[in-house]
This record gives sequence, structure tokens and C-alpha cells, in this order.
Amino acid sequence: MSEFLRSDVMIAFAVMTAVTVASRLGGFWLMGYVNVTPRVRRMLDALPGSIIVAAALPVAVNGGPIVMVALAAAITVSVIRRNDFLAVATGMLVAAVARALGAGG
Repeated sequence: MSEFLRSDVMIAFAVMTAVTVASRLGGFWLMGYVNVTPRVRRMLDALPGSIIVAAALPVAVNGGPIVMVALAAAITVSVIRRNDFLAVATGMLVAAVARALGAGG
């Protein structure tokens, strides 16, 4: 049997999926009881950026020079254009081009 199709692996996937769905649905349900004040709105508006930072920070700490240059490009685009999707795409493009050109890291 394939390593991927082992029963313990499939059970782990099912449990992780159930926890993820429950967390998301629970968040939507709980937000129904939150009074969205200007302060709460500012916090919710800041979440996408903080999630990207939380995902990128471990990569930046353990990455090489290519990662640092790609993150600098992404941050620059994010500050100038205020578009998180464009910033992530730019960072990925810079890293891909640098690796394709044989840059170390």
C-alpha cells in the first residue's frame, strides 16, 4: 500500500481537515456576536499583513540571500502599491528568477 494511503495518514488528514473547518466556521459564528467598533475594524484590517509576516518570518530567518532579496522586493511592492497579492507574487517572481539565474542560497 502507498505511504500516502496508510490509514493513520488518512485519519490525520481527516482530523486536521475537521479542526480547520471547525475553526473557520467557529470564527464566523463568534464574529456574529462581536460589536464591530472602529478599533475592532482597524484590527481586522491589519490581519492580512500580520498573517503574511507570520508565514514569511521563519522562512526569512532560515533562508539565504535570495530569500532576503525576495522579501525586500515584496515589502517594497506592498508599501508602494498597498496590494498584498501583488507583493507576494513579486517576492515569488524575484526568488524564482534569482534561482533560475543560478544565484546561491
